[in-house]
Amino acid sequence: MPPFANVFYEIAAVLALAAVLGGIGVFLRQPLIVSFIATGVLVGPAVFGWVTAADQLDLLAKLGIALLLFVVGLRLDLHLIRTLGPVALATGLGQVLFTSVIGYVLAVALGLAPLAALYVAVALTFSSTIIIVKLLSDKREIDALHGRIALGFLIVQDLVVVLVMVGLTAYASGAGEESLVLTSLAVLAKGAAFVGAIALAMRFVLPGLVQRLARSRELLLLFTIAWAVALAAAGGALGFSKEIGAFAAGVALASTGYRDVIGARLTTLRDFLLLFFFIDLGAQLQLDILGQQLWPAMVLALFVLIGNPLIVMIIMGTMGYRKRTGFLAGLTVAQISEFSLLFGALGVSLGHLDPDTLGLITLVGMVTIGLSTYMILYSHQLYALLAPWLGVFERKRAAGEENLAGTLRTAHVSARVLILGLGRFGANLTADLHAQGVPVIGVDFDPSAVRALRERGVPAVYGDAEDPELATLLPLSQTEVLVSTIPLTAVNVLLLQGLKDSGYSGRVALTTYDAARLPPMLTPGVDVILEPFRDAGRAATRTVADLLARSENAKEDSTHRH
Repeated sequence: MPPFANVFYEIAAVLALAAVLGGIGVFLRQPLIVSFIATGVLVGPAVFGWVTAADQLDLLAKLGIALLLFVVGLRLDLHLIRTLGPVALATGLGQVLFTSVIGYVLAVALGLAPLAALYVAVALTFSSTIIIVKLLSDKREIDALHGRIALGFLIVQDLVVVLVMVGLTAYASGAGEESLVLTSLAVLAKGAAFVGAIALAMRFVLPGLVQRLARSRELLLLFTIAWAVALAAAGGALGFSKEIGAFAAGVALASTGYRDVIGARLTTLRDFLLLFFFIDLGAQLQLDILGQQLWPAMVLALFVLIGNPLIVMIIMGTMGYRKRTGFLAGLTVAQISEFSLLFGALGVSLGHLDPDTLGLITLVGMVTIGLSTYMILYSHQLYALLAPWLGVFERKRAAGEENLAGTLRTAHVSARVLILGLGRFGANLTADLHAQGVPVIGVDFDPSAVRALRERGVPAVYGDAEDPELATLLPLSQTEVLVSTIPLTAVNVLLLQGLKDSGYSGRVALTTYDAARLPPMLTPGVDVILEPFRDAGRAATRTVADLLARSENAKEDSTHRH
């Protein structure tokens, strides 16, 4: 007898359990993917056996996958790849190739059949764009150099997984029916027609249509979902896959001026529907299978956690990037993604994989996602511990970054004020001081931030605040005020020590987002603590108070006149 009277009660119970486990996951600072898969294991036949509405869960899961691919296509930023140039392509493709080859050898050595080993190896190459973007955004590092490089090669990975899925579906659709050559030609012809139709819609239909629909937010949201699902269905009907059609639907709308609005409104719905994909995936897993796969999963997880960051650091070091940039970017690929699980599920549906292999991929995903989250959250502390051994990944002259921005040279730069960190706060502070005629120089390790200020005529140079030798390069003898806009305790402790060792006698201002939590070790030698949000609030308060005073004066003048 089913544990629940109807499907509604069943889904209600599943959602309640997912919310509880999700809360525990958030408390442990874990991505919700891990909690949702655990929910699926618990409600599946291996434990509680709650899930009987498998068809309904499967439908919701497929809608979630379609929206996931749609949003990926919607946010496909080819400009980012062009801006970062070779490093995004070299790192993305190099990491995919390295992980595939070494992962295949490891999988075969662990006893997997060649086809299963190939699937596992390819699944290990994809990193989670969703998780990485969330973590980097929470740390305010999404616009840092390593954050933008990570986004660049994640886009490359997303394109690779889409192409691999296209190839697999096309191959499977023609297997045993006609020659591979004819199948490939047929796929190319249908693909060309599909892309051509979408291109015509992008050119002549979608811009005007979306602009008209945007007058009603509800109608725009309904249209985008209908467009995504319709093209997903068309992709499946043409023999590609529903996921490819949804991805193409996103790319088509990415050219409109409403992609950010659409993406923001769809993100919550996407995440909710993806919940059912992970629950459905977990419900198909059996605990005894997971137990049998524990040893190979640990081996492959260690390979992903260590090997993927290493290859990124090697490639970026070869291209002239500093060890710090390579290390921070490398940590972002120390996990497999939701696409890896989707890729494994595709293999099962095509008859290429058995549930045991999918269980292995899922277990590797849970381990690597869980551990890499902490690695990214505490990346700066990890770097501080490992920095002495990371010099092998860095050239003596980091030309990859310096060629973009120019290197700090004390011989020809001097200023009364030095600003370290050219994010939004630091860049605006530097530009405003320069506009007021104050001799100021901005310093940052992000070449694009340096270049952006220099294009505005504001003095800015390349320099890494975490470089122990930075203080020896700064023109401290002419500097009266040094401002660090970097709200990282470890960086500022290192900076203050360098200033002390260099005999700096000027004023120091440090930035934090919460002065109450500032460690006591930072207060000696610091003249001013800057809190951007607090200071902005106080400035806004003064502005509003001034408006009130002017309003009162106007009332008094009016009263006197009458």
